[in-house]
Amino acid sequence: MLKERSLANFFDEYLKKGSVFGDKSRLQTNYKPEDIPHRDLQLEQVGVIIRPALRLERPSNFFVYGKTGTGKTLVVTKMVDFLIETASGAGVFVSSAYVNCKLDTDTVYGLFTTLAREAGIDLPSTGLSTDDVSGAFFSAIDKKKQVFFIVLDEIDHLIKKAGDDFLYKLTRQNEQLLNAQVAIIGISNDLMFADSLDPRVKSSLSQEELVFPPYNAVELQDILNDRTLSAFAEGALETGVVEKCAAYAAREHGDARRALDLLRVAGELADRKSSGKVSIADVDGAEEKIERDKVADIVSTQPKQAQVVLFSIISVTNGSSKFIFTGEVYEVYRRLCQTVGLRPLTQRRVSDILSEFDMLGVITARVISKGRHGRTREIMLAEQAGTVSVRRILQDALGI
Repeated sequence: MLKERSLANFFDEYLKKGSVFGDKSRLQTNYKPEDIPHRDLQLEQVGVIIRPALRLERPSNFFVYGKTGTGKTLVVTKMVDFLIETASGAGVFVSSAYVNCKLDTDTVYGLFTTLAREAGIDLPSTGLSTDDVSGAFFSAIDKKKQVFFIVLDEIDHLIKKAGDDFLYKLTRQNEQLLNAQVAIIGISNDLMFADSLDPRVKSSLSQEELVFPPYNAVELQDILNDRTLSAFAEGALETGVVEKCAAYAAREHGDARRALDLLRVAGELADRKSSGKVSIADVDGAEEKIERDKVADIVSTQPKQAQVVLFSIISVTNGSSKFIFTGEVYEVYRRLCQTVGLRPLTQRRVSDILSEFDMLGVITARVISKGRHGRTREIMLAEQAGTVSVRRILQDALGI
């Protein structure tokens, strides 16, 4: 037991032990590789759209769609950075700002504050009007003749929270700028979100659209093999480990990020056992751990209303793996709202929350026709969302 040994010896022993890892950073999600395997076509497509900026011509706005881990952000940011570098060498000024609309901000004020800071102006996070902040940003970039790319990652999250008026403002501002020109690049996992945009916003954007396909198992193996060259110590991976990680990720929409996470966590589990090698069993353990942690993180960070909806689903299913219907969930949801002191949302809004949970993989939902009675959703709770730990997280969060 740890209490019978000194802490100093405990950590000294850890430092003396070998590790399966070499350069572990190559498996992190923020690592930017020199080459992006199996994305040559997409790199070229993005490059063709943005290259007019090299002549100080405003490129088309465009949206990039695709499932998580298909290389969207990596391709876009790499090509924009390369364009800026090329423009600098040619004496042309091109700049950009990257905003993750899920992590960095969920308000229009926050968006323009972030953009202003990227443009070199430090503004307070509160105290000014949105018009003041947006005006400061546009004034800053209009001081020189340039093309300014605004890359909005997870753009659908901001639109759901704040509406789409800010897109209209960004696109129409080009008519007011004297020197600078703004081009918008939107990145989203939701292939359908642009369909809900206001017609005037769509008209103002006039955007092009690119769709990134998921990676298949062979492509994922190539990506993993490229990263493992220095990510792991020589001989640290047992035969079949890379193939197993690729197979797991290919099954889940061809997510390269998922494959890399599996490989990294499998290595961490091997290190904890001091086994010196990453085995197939470690990959299985990593899969289980990531699924468990992912659902727990999603559940704990959801708004209260969404947590009540999920707890309603758990209550209706009561541990079974059967399909249930939206109406059943909504009745339980309304009763639970009274218990926790929340005002119930409309059934349509609850349906939107169910769609979000479906996209996150917490539930499986499919729309079915009931003839003259209209349509409804069949809902099945994902296995990892029905665990005792998830139920406990929700009970603690809701105080029930």
